[in-house]
Amino acid sequence: MTTLNTSTSEPHAVALLGIGRIGIMHARILAAQRMVERLVLADVDPERAAQAADELGCESALVEQVLDHNNPLPLDGLVVATGTDTHADLLIASASIGLPVYCEKPIALNLEQALAAQRALEESQLPHHIGFQRRFDTAYTRAKELLEAGELGELRRFHALTCDMAPPADRFIPGSGGVFLDCNVHDFDILRWVTGREVVEVYATGSARGSAAFAENNDFSDSIAILTFDDGTVGSVHSSRYNGQGYEVRLDLMGTKGSANVGLDNKVPFRSMEDGVEFPPEAPWDDFIARFLPCYERELDHFLRNTMFGLPSACTATDAVAALKIALACNKSRDEHRPVRISEIA
Repeated sequence: MTTLNTSTSEPHAVALLGIGRIGIMHARILAAQRMVERLVLADVDPERAAQAADELGCESALVEQVLDHNNPLPLDGLVVATGTDTHADLLIASASIGLPVYCEKPIALNLEQALAAQRALEESQLPHHIGFQRRFDTAYTRAKELLEAGELGELRRFHALTCDMAPPADRFIPGSGGVFLDCNVHDFDILRWVTGREVVEVYATGSARGSAAFAENNDFSDSIAILTFDDGTVGSVHSSRYNGQGYEVRLDLMGTKGSANVGLDNKVPFRSMEDGVEFPPEAPWDDFIARFLPCYERELDHFLRNTMFGLPSACTATDAVAALKIALACNKSRDEHRPVRISEIA
């Protein structure tokens, strides 16, 4: 995991935009954070922000107040947990008012928006962090360290998956960007981070089953993407919106000397058919928040202690754009039924 700056203890005034499912999780983390002296919640629905503020004992404001150039609130940083289609514009707004910003993934729904946000952040030299919380997971970090130390030998194959126990609400699907951008972008980012390699080609396929909203929005309920790295390593990335046994996120790395397996904890949603095997011993995870809550806490702590003080961020806009390109290549492969080179996404 990324090393945190523990020497700095100056508290911050922070605004959080977006009080949806993931936003309220961030709000609760920030409200309990010693590095946050003042927390302001804002949402497109002011009543929802006010209710959350009452629950957590903090303030609420209008989104326009948080982003006001002429009469800005006295803030030190901004956390963005709004809908994906707003991320790029809010990152650009953060750059224009000079507020260090944490933004949930993905950086944007398309490459044009993503590059505009990246330019704004880089030209303003604004401290920023894009939220890919798996970089703060202990097991992924151990796998990265084993691979870098040569313990696995030469990496030859990998298998990654992100599978939801139950699908999102139908209203979420049209603006999500599809399963590769909304869901597997996490896998694409963590594969780049753990292996230190770049993806050069993808081939993606899948099916639209269950809710009619998937087919109506050119999305998959279940998918597989084959990825090829720049050194020839190949592997697969799976996803499902209907993994009824439980929420499952894993990464298997197979090398010439050994393997590393992330996600095989006591709550992995497995059911063995072998005699004498009673694994796992605990009830499976049911969603991503339960599985990754400690990682979100570490990630926000990193933002507060490192990024907001101008120290290196664990995940920059450059990283987020790279992961987005892989997701967009998968969408293109889905639509055109062929392998797609990442270099085509320009």
